[in-house]
Amino acid sequence: MRLIESEFAARLASGATTTCLCWRLTRVDGFVLAATEHDRALLVDGVTYSPGGALSAGSFTQSAGLQPGQAAAGGVLADEAITEADLAEGLWDGARVDVLRVDWERPDLFVQVWSGRLSEVTRGPGGFEAELVSLKADLERPVGRVYARACDAVLGDARCGVDTGGFPGLACDQRFATCRDVFGNEENFRGFPHLPGAEFVLEGPAATGNNGGKR
Repeated sequence: MRLIESEFAARLASGATTTCLCWRLTRVDGFVLAATEHDRALLVDGVTYSPGGALSAGSFTQSAGLQPGQAAAGGVLADEAITEADLAEGLWDGARVDVLRVDWERPDLFVQVWSGRLSEVTRGPGGFEAELVSLKADLERPVGRVYARACDAVLGDARCGVDTGGFPGLACDQRFATCRDVFGNEENFRGFPHLPGAEFVLEGPAATGNNGGKR
């Protein structure tokens, strides 16, 4: 839920049309670009937003659950700080985007309407175009490894270590027996072949020989 100051809420409820969007883009290397769609610079919460840059936005969507909200944006991205060379090198990939709705007559009155990241920036017919995804998308990234009997490496990659040139035409089915007997690479097997399966967990206590833990 967004918290809006009562004074700002009252101005919005009155139908005042003195608001604009301000964009703050923060690259992964720490560089910050602050721009506004308004025609003059605005000082908002200690940050100066320059006119004539940032993005021209479509709609922003949020969800009550964990599903990532999305935004469609495109067009301007015309600030001099955003160059084609930087885009080609991927410097803006993954940059954080914070969008504020600001009263340009009273820049001390504002509300943050959306936060997310640039997932893809491309060159379109009308200028640079950007795809944005909300910060909830970070929760979908896999963290750590999945415990499974099969190997999760790719035959011949750095984690596998097999020289595929010595095994022309052979494929790997990610089983421990194949890794050991065909490629002789059991030391680099990236699975857990001795992991108990579901049948072991569901088997329950033995019908005979169970003394209830007595010594």
